Amino acid sequence: MVDTTLARIIVEVVSAIICFILVRFMIKPYWLTRESRYLGLPLGFGFLGASYVLSGLAFSQPYYSLTVLSWLQLLVRTFAFVFLATTYYFSKKPSKSTRLLWDTTLSLLAVALFTLILLLFNASQSSLENYDNAQVYIRVFNVFCLFYVAIHTLRSHIRKPDPATIWIPLGFILLGISQYSLLFFYIDRSLAAFTGALVIRLMALAVFLSVSYRTFYGPEKKMDT
Repeated sequence: MVDTTLARIIVEVVSAIICFILVRFMIKPYWLTRESRYLGLPLGFGFLGASYVLSGLAFSQPYYSLTVLSWLQLLVRTFAFVFLATTYYFSKKPSKSTRLLWDTTLSLLAVALFTLILLLFNASQSSLENYDNAQVYIRVFNVFCLFYVAIHTLRSHIRKPDPATIWIPLGFILLGISQYSLLFFYIDRSLAAFTGALVIRLMALAVFLSVSYRTFYGPEKKMDT
């Protein structure tokens, strides 16, 4: 059990580090343009990295100890996927109306996240059974968000084929599969499903890291991701 817990913490730390490196890459378009529509990807992966940090802290607690960290990492990760899905939804050609709608949506998501975090202090007293049930429903929602992004990015690649962009939908598909695998863990406590989910997650993040490096440090230094 100790070795398994240590391995989980290591995976969470590695995942968080990769996400924060991705944020450093993805914030560059915003620094250059100061357009809020470029904040979606760095915010999404920033929240994702923060959720992995919280998961690592939660795993360092006794295995069946349900604390506010357990709920917080679940909420923050879901918001990360919502931010990513929202970003790609508004990724069409910018106009004055879409920029205003994006700014409004971004503000509402921030307010909703802050409000739900405050409510978590009461939710932390819930039973482990309620937490596991919430895990199942939230993972299903996460899968829908990720596969929406995967379909969106795949369509973009088909409209404008590029050897590099084909890896982007693959990364989101792998993240979706990782979330789907976790459903089996929370339903029947399958250790194989949990291990597979962690491995697939690392593969997905490695794909994003490779694409981001080629985008910003490759020969062409493209701006779009």
